[in-house]
Amino acid sequence: MDPAKANTVTNKVKIRKKRYRSEAKKDMISGYLYIAPFFIIFAIIGLYPVLFSIYLAFQKWNGLSPMTFAGLANFKVVLTDPLFWKSVYNTIVMGIMGTAPQLVFGIILACLLNLAFLKFKNFFRVTIFMPYITSMVAVALIFSVLFSDHESSLVNYVLSLAGLDQVNWGSSEWGTKIAISIMVFWRWVGYNTIIYLAGIQSIPNDLYEAATIDGANKFQQFRFITLPMLKPFIVLTVFTSTVGALQLFSEPTVFLGTSAFTRDEAMTVVMYLYRDAFKLQSFGTASATAIILLVLISAFAAINVFLISGIGRKRRSGQ
Repeated sequence: MDPAKANTVTNKVKIRKKRYRSEAKKDMISGYLYIAPFFIIFAIIGLYPVLFSIYLAFQKWNGLSPMTFAGLANFKVVLTDPLFWKSVYNTIVMGIMGTAPQLVFGIILACLLNLAFLKFKNFFRVTIFMPYITSMVAVALIFSVLFSDHESSLVNYVLSLAGLDQVNWGSSEWGTKIAISIMVFWRWVGYNTIIYLAGIQSIPNDLYEAATIDGANKFQQFRFITLPMLKPFIVLTVFTSTVGALQLFSEPTVFLGTSAFTRDEAMTVVMYLYRDAFKLQSFGTASATAIILLVLISAFAAINVFLISGIGRKRRSGQ
């Protein structure tokens, strides 16, 4: 081949490669530009506060005066405070009482809403989801009337009809915990129900038809088909419910009103954190509490997810 022609072909190949690389580079840059706003906003609103909170946990600061390095003193103050451990106890108790039942009832309600012969399905689905989108102010008004300490309140009236003594829902320790747990259950059970309903509707009908042909009854189909197929959805709801339960703040605050931060029986970890930061102006101990809460959430979420996943693995290994 003529050397001149060979050089021409080589140059054309190089030009094509450069064009290809330049186009790929342009596509890559345009892709990064499209997703850049999210990462910029996340860095400003999400990442920076997290890093600043970690830094602040080792400082003594009231929000106005200069910061002074405190080392682990803030963690020592929090971990030796009996009120903090009381808030941890309250958070776990109310979290279990309000969260565990909603997961069980969520699956049951999802199965009922998926029944073929059920009429007005859309109405019931919207109705059960309504508490999730209801304003917390409205929720507070409703439950303050239902669980009033007065003997004429609706719940106490129902208890009197059953021959039981009235309960001081707003002033007794367990009365307050039960009322707040019921509020949490009422507000979030519809959210989990909709997730489970979506999971049930994603299960192929062929599995149920094959099980029916093999002679499996409804309970066996639920146990060996529905529950195993819902496992990813159960893991999701267990994880989100665990995180939400340990971050309990709105329900006890709106239920107890102005006395929420002065009473130990309903103090949660987030309320303890809020009290330190915005009422006592102790941002160092509040940040230390936030880090401790992060560790607690991670530990409980990991344990719950491991237990749910472990049940499936044991069942499969047994089979």
